[in-house]
Amino acid sequence: MSKEKIAQLRKHVSPFEKSDIRISVRQMINTILPFLVSWFLAYQLLSVSIFLTLPFTLIAAGFVVRMFIIFHDCTHGSFFKNKKANAIVGTITGILTLFPYEKWKREHAIHHASSGNLDKRGVGDIWVMTIEEYIEASKWTRLKYRLYRHPLVMFGLGPLWLILVTSRFNRKDARKKERQNTYIINLSLVVLYSALIYVIGWQAFLTVQGTTMFIAGVLGIWLFYVQHTFEDSYFEDEQEWDYVKAAIEGSSYYELPKVLQWVTGNIGFHHVHHLSPRVPNYHLEKAHTSTPPLQRATTIGLFSSLKSLRYKLYDANNKTFVTFREVRHLLRRTNAA
Repeated sequence: MSKEKIAQLRKHVSPFEKSDIRISVRQMINTILPFLVSWFLAYQLLSVSIFLTLPFTLIAAGFVVRMFIIFHDCTHGSFFKNKKANAIVGTITGILTLFPYEKWKREHAIHHASSGNLDKRGVGDIWVMTIEEYIEASKWTRLKYRLYRHPLVMFGLGPLWLILVTSRFNRKDARKKERQNTYIINLSLVVLYSALIYVIGWQAFLTVQGTTMFIAGVLGIWLFYVQHTFEDSYFEDEQEWDYVKAAIEGSSYYELPKVLQWVTGNIGFHHVHHLSPRVPNYHLEKAHTSTPPLQRATTIGLFSSLKSLRYKLYDANNKTFVTFREVRHLLRRTNAA
């Protein structure tokens, strides 16, 4: 893509980079309130049957995902025009979704600045190894990678690790503001959860809140995973890497049914978001439909996205993801040598 076309593309998208306080407030109301109601109903139905509770924890989890999109927009400074408003709402939604605002803000900014860059992996992304790296790695590293990429680990243990470990501790290079924000959110969670346990008991709390947040975590990891892991996703070395190509070719358009599109805050238009993170979630679809070049992004559907579970390693020569089985012969040859 020429510099002229890149400039035109950015020009087409720029009108959608403006937040609308009325829409933002309305979105907070139609997300946070239904979450609280569905959570309360899930708890109330526990006294009748856990099988009546579970559907409402699933509904509550959907609203947690939608709430996370609000949090996510705040970290990009796109939900409100005012920086302080983004920080306040981002911290509140961070408490409700269990994510530290300042920490996630920095790590996610790194992800956007390096997505698809083979020389800058490791922060805010999913662990991806190239075929060459995998073949040359030690048996222990290969085992860790295989376990990491296994669906039961990624979507089973992944949410627990994300919520209970990585989101609770600061990075070693975290600045004072980031550290304090993490402490505030952790302390708020201790107070809030202690109060809930005192009122409803730890069994009910674990059943309702534990199930809700686990399901939300699974859904969140899946959305992040599937929108960067598709057959011809974009990865390049630093010298060849291009931000716009990484956005459009390295992020998919996840075409979801309208209900799921609403619940997930339009994050399926991930290519638009990576091209311009300042576009609030409620303008992503408009930006996509009004900008023809963006419509050429890789489109995946609800069922076709399941194929992504097969993709484990990146073939840097052929620019495609492959399965472990496809490189088995190369591994045997290396071991024999």
